[in-house]
Amino acid sequence: MNRTLGRLGRAVCALAAVATLAGAPAAYAQTQGMERRDERRDDRASGRAAKQACKAGDEKTRAECRHVKHSTKHAARATDSKAPATPAAKPAQ
Repeated sequence: MNRTLGRLGRAVCALAAVATLAGAPAAYAQTQGMERRDERRDDRASGRAAKQACKAGDEKTRAECRHVKHSTKHAARATDSKAPATPAAKPAQ
């Protein structure tokens, strides 16, 4: 009988541990470097997708598809840039 209670106690503890870990929040990037690396990965993935879509169309050459990929990657990088905007110059009066 004592063994049964011991096993039951371990099972309850294991179940509590699983429930605690299941409720943990999703993991996000912890540093700015990790965020930048994730952004670069996303840029590369979007560039690959654009190139594959271009190649599937069969109307463009390989070079044109490379340019599509390049412009897609750099357009994503330009919009994601966190560089502060320069203030607009005031017109002379």
